[in-house]
Amino acid sequence: MKSLSSNGSNGSKPPSEITSASSDVVLSVQGVSKKFCRSLKRSLFYGIQDIGSELTGKRKSDVLRPNEFWALKDVNLTLRRGEGLGLIGVNGSGKTTLLRIISGLIKPDAGTARVRGRVAPLIALGAGFSPVLTGRENIYANMSILGLSTQEIEDRFQAVVDFAEIGEAIDAPVQTYSSGMGARLGFACAIHTDPEILLIDEVLAVGDIQFLGKCHRRLHQLREQGTAFVLVSHNPQAILSMCQDAIYLHKGHGVATGNAETVMAQYEADLFSGNVSKTAGVMQFPRKSRSESLGLDLVTLSFKNPSGQALETLTSGDPARICIQFFAQVAIATLNLRISLMKEGQTIVYMGGSNDKQVFNVSVGYHEIQVDLPQVGLAPGTYTMRVDMRKDALFILDICESFHFTVESNGSMSKSIYYQPRTWKLLSGDREVDRDAIRS
Repeated sequence: MKSLSSNGSNGSKPPSEITSASSDVVLSVQGVSKKFCRSLKRSLFYGIQDIGSELTGKRKSDVLRPNEFWALKDVNLTLRRGEGLGLIGVNGSGKTTLLRIISGLIKPDAGTARVRGRVAPLIALGAGFSPVLTGRENIYANMSILGLSTQEIEDRFQAVVDFAEIGEAIDAPVQTYSSGMGARLGFACAIHTDPEILLIDEVLAVGDIQFLGKCHRRLHQLREQGTAFVLVSHNPQAILSMCQDAIYLHKGHGVATGNAETVMAQYEADLFSGNVSKTAGVMQFPRKSRSESLGLDLVTLSFKNPSGQALETLTSGDPARICIQFFAQVAIATLNLRISLMKEGQTIVYMGGSNDKQVFNVSVGYHEIQVDLPQVGLAPGTYTMRVDMRKDALFILDICESFHFTVESNGSMSKSIYYQPRTWKLLSGDREVDRDAIRS
């Protein structure tokens, strides 16, 4: 993915130039805009107007009429074979609308979306499935719609069933399936059509962790084989682990594009009041008003060494301290802290205060919780820390979804996936060494 803009002024090339620039381009979206009307009655009237305007060639697609709004405005992007693109933004920012235009389900009011090859859309759970048909019948119907012949479907049928893991339910009506079963079957159908582009809209949020891991591995294989995919998710770990690049949409406009981690950081900064900043390894959060707060607000989050100095990077085997500063608007008798250290979407370390019998009683005012790590056990690499503070098992007071940090090697991590603290000792002399055991 190389380009996106909301005003067409970021150096995007015309579609003809992009097409000729590289045979690897599978998707070219140029100046795409789409508007909707908030009034159903007026929307029907506008639809009749538009049909007449198109027939006479006088339609003005760049003008908003009463009760209309831009769901997308002047969006540009290019996607190449084997690329993974994350699409992020709050609800209503235009993500699903863009996917529907790419898949051909709706037509843009302006601009073009050119696709090379087969597109497999997973825009909703069980999209394209008939609830009264069985899973078997829906596989044939769904994969036929995606462009496969009956023989091709028969050749892949068992692979679809095995991947979906729905067993004997394959001959039961889909209306009897759980949401997770429907998602698994839809995903299995899509990935077995050998698509050039796979569109995924939050469907991976349903299902157990084992199946989710299998989906991620399959997407990795498809990407290596040249399949490009666009992933819509509110889970930052899914975007960071599966996509190299990302697009941040806000009210239909492209706010940022580029490296997934950079774009995600900007999105989260905007999401959390727009004032979150990180300098010298310390993430700072804005002070909330009493009306905005749920009773406790994060102030800073950082790693420090035993001397109290902030660490921009950690070192395998060295000690470190997790420091969480917060302000309590009210007294909290049972404050519970949960910390997850993650890499590529997988939780590597989980630390829960309740698990360690460490639940805190805090008064109104500023406080800091410190978690000492005698040795950093993580291998060198880039990680994400998630921190949430709770009043009980369900009530989240404040949360930090993604604190990115890097672990460096201390020179003794050549072939390990974690750091094992150890000491070495040489014993010599008759008393320390069993000489008979050595000879044997």
